[in-house]
Amino acid sequence: MTNWTTPVVLTGRYVRLEPLSELHIPGLARVGVGQNFWHFMLYGDMQTEADIRRWVLDIMGRGQRETDLPFAVIHLESGRVAGATRYLNIIPNDRGLEIGGTWYGTEFQRSVVNTECKYLLLTHAFETLNAIRVQLKTDLINERSQRAIERLGARKEGVLRHHMILPDGRIRDSVFYSILDTEWPAVKEKLEIMLEKYRVSAV
Repeated sequence: MTNWTTPVVLTGRYVRLEPLSELHIPGLARVGVGQNFWHFMLYGDMQTEADIRRWVLDIMGRGQRETDLPFAVIHLESGRVAGATRYLNIIPNDRGLEIGGTWYGTEFQRSVVNTECKYLLLTHAFETLNAIRVQLKTDLINERSQRAIERLGARKEGVLRHHMILPDGRIRDSVFYSILDTEWPAVKEKLEIMLEKYRVSAV
């Protein structure tokens, strides 16, 4: 049986997901410092490379405790770090996990990067780990993130009200989505069509 928290490299046509390490800190700082998407996340504002370092060490610690499996996202064409993502809330006994903690530099947003990242992560979850449920969640006020998740084909399950208190004191409501193993073939086909359209348009 595959260990769900064993570090792995996932490579596609446009991105490579590799285990997050301290070597990624400078690249993550270049695309992550000062971005407004931190307002929707649980880590507080990231205004310096030192902030990014603390974030990376925290997330790596979660990986060492085997609660999360974090990745740096490498944009293959440029060789640059595009952002980060991870598996979290990993529950092997119930064959479920969450894809989250995802962020990208502005130049990599609304591009093929997120589509292929999700394709690689979902494929590994359903076809290697044999998951039966993959969960995604986002801030209720983050409409762009909700649209991106819905474009993947995930189903909206509902809203957890007053789900989290963020570092700035704001009380966050979270929107939950999921994809089941029985839904994965249709979602996979949809993602492959999206990736093929991008490939053709880029030729």
